[in-house]
Amino acid sequence: MKSAERRPLLPPRWIIRAAWAIHRAIYRWSGGHRGLRKPSANQYGLMRLHSIGRRTNTERIAMLAYFEDGPNLVTMAMNGWGEPEPAWWLNLKARPDVAVDLVDGQRAVRARAAEGDDRERLWARWRGFDAKLDAYAAGRPGETAVVVLEPA
Repeated sequence: MKSAERRPLLPPRWIIRAAWAIHRAIYRWSGGHRGLRKPSANQYGLMRLHSIGRRTNTERIAMLAYFEDGPNLVTMAMNGWGEPEPAWWLNLKARPDVAVDLVDGQRAVRARAAEGDDRERLWARWRGFDAKLDAYAAGRPGETAVVVLEPA
């Protein structure tokens, strides 16, 4: 691998996990007034995903980056660029009908993985938000799922 293609350095896992916990806490402590944002042409949005644990049957919350593709919301199952699949994605594969909180309210959605040309098109849009996207993804053991959340 050429030096220009090396995976960018990531902070230690505990810092990534702490940042996620702080983000959820900011949302909770602000009564939902902080922590979400709409996407723009050059910045992804932030949403709150409500899923049901595939083994526990309890509600799970994840704060995720997304962009809009027509009526759909698009995110990536990347787990902070760590190796395992994120638990929220495993939960969605088991129970794809979920809800998301956006700046303008809650929305019921159904999750699916983008495939083929659709995945390539959406992946290319993610590159517009992060020039190092391919380098980060190369450090994962498998293909990073591009998750499409369609209106339910």
